[in-house]
Amino acid sequence: MRTDLKTKDQQLVEKFTEMELSTLRNELSREGLDNWQAAEVLSVFLVGRGYGVNAEHARNIVGRLEGGRCGYDCMQAEIEKLAWVM
Repeated sequence: MRTDLKTKDQQLVEKFTEMELSTLRNELSREGLDNWQAAEVLSVFLVGRGYGVNAEHARNIVGRLEGGRCGYDCMQAEIEKLAWVM
C-alpha cells in the first residue's frame, strides 16, 4: 500500500509502511535461508509492487536487511537504492 512517494534520480520510489517492512523482515529472518534465497524474497517483494531489481545488488543488500540489524528507516533507504521504476 503506497503511503507517499519520494523522488530519487527523477524516479518515484514508494515509501513502504512499517507493516510491509516488518513482513519483509520476518520473511528475510526465516531460518535456513541463504543469501541467494533471501535476495529472491526481496526481489519478489519489490517486483510484486511494480519495481525492477538487479539480482546481484539484491544479494549485496540483503545481508544488511537480515536479522533485524536494520531499522525501518534503514530498510527503506536500502530498498530505495535497489528498486528501479519499471
